[in-house]
Amino acid sequence: MAINKLALIRYKIIDDCLRNRMRKWTLEELIHTVSEKLYEQEGVENGVSKRTIQGDIQIMRSDKLGYNAPIEIAERKYYYYTDEGYSITKAPMNEVDMNRLKEVIELLKQFNAFQYLEDMGELVARLEDRLYSSAGQTVSYIQFEANALLKGLHFITPLYQSIRNKKALVITYQSFKALQPATAVYYPYLLKEYRNRWFLICRSKKASHLLNLALDRIIALSDVPGEPFVEHTGVDWDRYYNDLVGVTKNQNDRAHKVIIQVNKANAPYVLTKPLHHSQQLLEENDEGIIIRIDVILNFELERELLSFGETIKVLAPRLLAGRVARRLLQAARLYGGI
Repeated sequence: MAINKLALIRYKIIDDCLRNRMRKWTLEELIHTVSEKLYEQEGVENGVSKRTIQGDIQIMRSDKLGYNAPIEIAERKYYYYTDEGYSITKAPMNEVDMNRLKEVIELLKQFNAFQYLEDMGELVARLEDRLYSSAGQTVSYIQFEANALLKGLHFITPLYQSIRNKKALVITYQSFKALQPATAVYYPYLLKEYRNRWFLICRSKKASHLLNLALDRIIALSDVPGEPFVEHTGVDWDRYYNDLVGVTKNQNDRAHKVIIQVNKANAPYVLTKPLHHSQQLLEENDEGIIIRIDVILNFELERELLSFGETIKVLAPRLLAGRVARRLLQAARLYGGI
């Protein structure tokens, strides 16, 4: 069965809609959303017909593509998944998909020989390992850092499209400190990953400062038709996080010269895996090394330094040294009876 690109995109859009249980989806709303997304992503101006979407739903329900999507209709009007955790993206690959992916991998291998695409090596390894493991042809020979329980990854594609097309979003979000979720209008600017966790850098319509929204704390999101997008001027996103460990930063923050002493046993580790790209070796002696990094003082930096325990000492600035020392003392008190 031949499947064209637009059909696959429609299936994915319908899947995203039905996974959003914060809304009730009529056939007309699905038609409107698919038409709008196709225009944004592919420039398709004619939209889609009622018959096309009905056909798409039937194919998703069937075994033709291996989806067997549990789509039902409530009150003879609203489409929904009976299984809240279902997504067509979780369906196993069919033989056609596998053959196409093999072709893509072979093409990427050829591109990987070019220096300007040398970072593609990890991507190719991930794809090839996942393909053959899924096909049951071999055991996995390479393991990447991953968290199977991490939520919110399915928001990456719609968020990316909204950023690229400069679209405002209504996001329902609940931080770890909040007792209840809150819904507001946001202007998305950047997606950033840190330690296998994804964050949306954005602005609320009600505020002027930047916010970091963890994708695993987003409950739902949707477009805001007619809402003008507000740019965040004066920020070069390619350089904004150069002086940072992690993602926590205020626009007024400035980098500090952080001087760190590392003991001899851990010096090779820090030299081969720098704490930050600005790292410089200032001194090497019998006790270890002294390095310098130019970074903003934030929670993620403290957590990174604390992970080294007794093997490092912050020499400057005094503010950071004091924070790390206090947290180590508080941790030591938990083991006071040992």
